[in-house]
Amino acid sequence: METLELDGARGEGGGQILRTALSLSMITGTPFRIERIRAGRKKPGLLRQHLTAVNAATEICGAEVSGAEPGSQTLHFKPGRIRGGDYRFAIGTAGSCTLVLQTLLPALWFADCESMLQVSGGTHNPAAPPADFLIRSWLPLLRTMGVDMDIELLRHGFYPAGGGEIRARVAPLAEWRPLHLEERGALLSTRAIGVVAGVPGDVAKRELERTSAQLGPLDEEIRMLPAREGPGNVLLIELAYQQVCEIVSAHGERGRPAVAVADSAAREARHYRDSGAAVGEHLADQLLLPLALAGQGSFTTHVLSPHLHTNREVIEKFLPVSFGISENKGMARVFVEES
Repeated sequence: METLELDGARGEGGGQILRTALSLSMITGTPFRIERIRAGRKKPGLLRQHLTAVNAATEICGAEVSGAEPGSQTLHFKPGRIRGGDYRFAIGTAGSCTLVLQTLLPALWFADCESMLQVSGGTHNPAAPPADFLIRSWLPLLRTMGVDMDIELLRHGFYPAGGGEIRARVAPLAEWRPLHLEERGALLSTRAIGVVAGVPGDVAKRELERTSAQLGPLDEEIRMLPAREGPGNVLLIELAYQQVCEIVSAHGERGRPAVAVADSAAREARHYRDSGAAVGEHLADQLLLPLALAGQGSFTTHVLSPHLHTNREVIEKFLPVSFGISENKGMARVFVEES
């Protein structure tokens, strides 16, 4: 089979191109070569998180690989057959468990048997969706599409220490069901959760007070974790609607006031809430792959991010699908075009 040539510097210039390419290479059996990996980042090339995804994908499908080394900006990946089983992978840093999971899980939907997948590293990393997002936002929509999968947060892991763990159970996909998510439905609840580990609970309290002042009355929860899981702090804002649940997050760090953390999360939550779109910026990006694999589907969003456009471009190289985008009055409808 002909090898696809990819430029890792295109679009958002980060790890998105590599992750999507790994997923679709395993699923389609298409080998690829990527150059200038993460050229748009301060530290270009493969970091521990990306190497974990590459090495894990190699094990899951018995791939032939060259270039899987720290800092490498070129990788050649030739996949074999996807094999279900019991897999455990450790990033070894606070690199994102969730991004590694989102690279591997789509392939395991097409495995020959049920799989258990456990990844350790960072579960709450400022540069990636938190584990709560995967569990509360992403997973329910995939189940709607026919995916038989569970995801469990075993232990929190914050930047820079890491040490968190996420476990997923995934069964082979029986049949795709289309997802048309163009309206979110009525608002069911708004909740803010201040999570602290090895950090005074008063930090979370101030974050919640500020969030309520910014967004109006909402349910509040302070989640005090054992100090051994920290130090770390994250603020989660959950907006649950009839058709979708969106989670917005902001991370605390030394020298960053609690009010600044709350203002950041509240601003993003308010932008989504007031837009009327079905899904937010990050969920929009992460729905493209399952919609493409299903061969049909649509959603509305209020942000067409560089990640979304980059993901779209890579998907269309691997699969015989194309996405259409129509924009009107600050909202965009993204859909799989009929062939």
